[in-house]
Amino acid sequence: MGVVQAKGQGGGIKAIVQFSSGNASKLANPALLAGAAGIMAQVAMQQTMDEITDYLAAIDEKVDDILRAQKDAVLADMLGVDFVIEEALTVRGEVGRVSEVTWSKVQATSGTIGRTQAYALRQLEALAEKLEGKTAVGDLAKATKDAETKVREWLAVLARCFQLQDALNILELDRVLEAAPEDLDQHRLGLKTARRHRTEHIARTTGRLMVRLDAAAGTANSKVLLKPAASRSVVKSSNEAAAGIAEFQELLGIGAGREALEARLWREAAVDVKDRVVVAGADGVDAAKRISAEGVDAAKRLRTETMGKAKAASEKVASRLAQQSSRWRREAE
Repeated sequence: MGVVQAKGQGGGIKAIVQFSSGNASKLANPALLAGAAGIMAQVAMQQTMDEITDYLAAIDEKVDDILRAQKDAVLADMLGVDFVIEEALTVRGEVGRVSEVTWSKVQATSGTIGRTQAYALRQLEALAEKLEGKTAVGDLAKATKDAETKVREWLAVLARCFQLQDALNILELDRVLEAAPEDLDQHRLGLKTARRHRTEHIARTTGRLMVRLDAAAGTANSKVLLKPAASRSVVKSSNEAAAGIAEFQELLGIGAGREALEARLWREAAVDVKDRVVVAGADGVDAAKRISAEGVDAAKRLRTETMGKAKAASEKVASRLAQQSSRWRREAE
């Protein structure tokens, strides 16, 4: 028997309690502890799934419509995977466990999810490749407009892949607990490592695309005097696409933050040129050549500064991933 006393001097008795040691050994049972860790992992996955559902609703993207619009067989198969996993989760909720029959229906879906994720990442890499090496503002305007339209669609597909993989992992942990509870803890750690690898791959791909978008905006700003409308279009589209990437990265916990770039005004560029003419204090071909050279140098400096900022943002993402990986390894140990 024991008492619970109020805090502070002279505190009165608040309750009388009884301590029992009969089940104490169960609390230290490795199998029970492993089961608890597995349940906590499932809760964390379910939370991420709910957050992704909110994300898809917030960006007003119906990923099923996107998948249906695609003719590629890899994406078409995802519709079937979605149905099978949702059905298995419903049965699990009613029965309270994942039977062998239920698991047999979903265990092969991981391959389809992986192929679809790889396909979506390749589409994002292709958008980055279209931006690479382009210096003509007209070409950049077309490429960034294309990216603005497609980036959110492929990010929505990626988000759905991540959501379905977490759902499958929840079912898998339940099945291991049912069939081989002694392996549950190691299996949980294995799933955690695989999830980290998926997240890192996504971070690298989306980070490279963001660097290209920022570089395109910097190039456009440096040429606003010659192509004002196209330059503003490049900056606007780059900001829209990059904002979508930053939001998606934040959802997965890999975001480093990003400030939107401002489109340089034509008037500002014209004033800069005028000021250089006045400072030069001379007319003629030689002065014009010097001003032209200065303009080229300024454009190069602006592009270099933009690339530097973009690289710093990418390195920040990599640093954050490294810190997360270190923390995950410590938790696993």
